Amino acid sequence: MTEAPIASDRPLQGCKVIELGSTVAGPFCGRLLADFGADVIKVEQKDGDAVRSMGKRHGSRSLYAASIFRNKRNVSIDLRRPEGRALVASMCEKADIVVENFKPGTLERWGLGYETLSKANPGLIMVRISGYGQTGPYSARPGYGVVCEAVSGMREITGDPDRPPARVAVSLTDYITGLYGAFGAAMALLSRNMTGRGQIVDAALYESAFSFMEPHVPAFQQLGVVARRAGPRLPDNTPNSLYPTGDGRYVHIAAITNSLFGRLAGAMGQPELMENPRFSDPVARSEHEDDLDKLIGEWTSRLSVSEVEAVLQGVNVPVSRIFDMRDIFGDPHYAARGAIAMAEDDELGPVAMPNVVPRLSETPGRIDWPGRPIGADTLSVLEKDLGLSLTEIARLIDDEILYTGEEIAGVEPTEVLAHANAGGSK
Repeated sequence: MTEAPIASDRPLQGCKVIELGSTVAGPFCGRLLADFGADVIKVEQKDGDAVRSMGKRHGSRSLYAASIFRNKRNVSIDLRRPEGRALVASMCEKADIVVENFKPGTLERWGLGYETLSKANPGLIMVRISGYGQTGPYSARPGYGVVCEAVSGMREITGDPDRPPARVAVSLTDYITGLYGAFGAAMALLSRNMTGRGQIVDAALYESAFSFMEPHVPAFQQLGVVARRAGPRLPDNTPNSLYPTGDGRYVHIAAITNSLFGRLAGAMGQPELMENPRFSDPVARSEHEDDLDKLIGEWTSRLSVSEVEAVLQGVNVPVSRIFDMRDIFGDPHYAARGAIAMAEDDELGPVAMPNVVPRLSETPGRIDWPGRPIGADTLSVLEKDLGLSLTEIARLIDDEILYTGEEIAGVEPTEVLAHANAGGSK
């Protein structure tokens, strides 16, 4: 496998990031930074990040890892060994950002805490992603995204009211927190430009999800209202729900303003609904949402999903069928904007993944390569970035502190050892 090129011509060009995170939140944070040009070096254990066992596989390859590890160089160093931690410390001394999502206190026990690393690198920014934050009585608890989502209150409002709380079938809270982590890192870089000093970005899973509970916080404090599950509806915002169609599909219609609702009522052939005091303004419509949703559902049930979309799009009422992945891959708008990117992989060939967002008009991000195998860049990073000799690298491989994967740039680990034993050095 050839060496990964270094990103250029993007906003974070020249920014070096060491990713010590695993699973989803940390790697997603690193992926966002890499998409916009940061040189992200992912440090992975020999047995692999948990993401590699998540999602679907094609042969021996994790399709999830192909996307979330994209644009990163990959080294495999055993952090459980003192020599491995010393190598990582040396990498952090040369870095702008470190992303980690271990349980609070883990890096400190390893001698890799911010206080230690920032002595050698005062401008270092450390993004610390954890379940409950670096402080507080819950900070020592282990916390996966979905568990912290339960603590945030967001899980309580997800799903239908007559069923137990549901979940979105992706690691939603991990993604929210990874996004906040990357946003925090960008803010810290701007601050460092003014002060010269780095800082810690403390991104907690439960807190990140809780921030999305914004409308429900003052409602409880001021009125004592406890938010509950509302199914496909957005509470106190009607009509804004899911409706069945005659061909067994569903559409979501959002006609919450008077002008939108008037156009919807006209398209339904019932313009008089706007004169009905139960439906004449947004507050009244929310108070009678069961009656209104029944009327709309009766109308949509007489039409196919395409017919409902055509009628309502014709009068500029927001509407859409519920897309599945088949719809997405066949959709002309997705295609026109290039929302699905294809990255070329040595084993998988072209592999599809979501393209870079947001879209910057002058310095956009891009995808250069998909996620690389475990340890694919161990040799090049340690030799070129840290200046280790091949002899020293060979010893570390032999001691199982480093792992290079099955191959890199056509060089097998045994060949490195042989090269070193023959007296070769950098």
